[in-house]
Amino acid sequence: MTDKTNDNDFSLFSAEFAGIKKLQQDTIKLPPRNIKNKSVIKEKREQNFEQSHFSDAYEPHLPEDGPVRYSRSDAQKYLVKQLRRGDFTPEIILDLHGLTQQEAKNELAALISCCKKEGLYCCSVIHGMGKHILKKQVPLWLAQHPDILAFHQAPLEFGGQGALSVLVELADWQMKEEKKR
Repeated sequence: MTDKTNDNDFSLFSAEFAGIKKLQQDTIKLPPRNIKNKSVIKEKREQNFEQSHFSDAYEPHLPEDGPVRYSRSDAQKYLVKQLRRGDFTPEIILDLHGLTQQEAKNELAALISCCKKEGLYCCSVIHGMGKHILKKQVPLWLAQHPDILAFHQAPLEFGGQGALSVLVELADWQMKEEKKR
């Protein structure tokens, strides 16, 4: 009985698909990868890695009284005080005006990556005042990043309440180069 059933099923199947031609397999030829594409891919990977340090759910403990400030536990004792006094001049400035939170996160990650790559110790992030969205978020993101030593509300000449002065941890050889300048 099973042979008759199988034969019957096979004949029904064959009848349904009679006249159908087999499709020829397509092949897509991709252009060869050149060095430029590899560098762009590497840069995007680095940026995604940098951005992975920023979480909207995590809220570090930052002092609620006085100006916005932060110092990593292993950072030198007086860095925040030096930032407050304006002892450090920003070597690069990032203006986040008009950006969404996601765009601001991307730009912040790119800034930190640029500082590490170029050996820039001090930078300034201008978040503006507006609706206080970026003003609240930027310090939270910066405090999560392992390469941020300290930050403080910028002195008036560098943006005041609408900006932060930030110190980025550099490799030892970069710090020696920085001192030579």
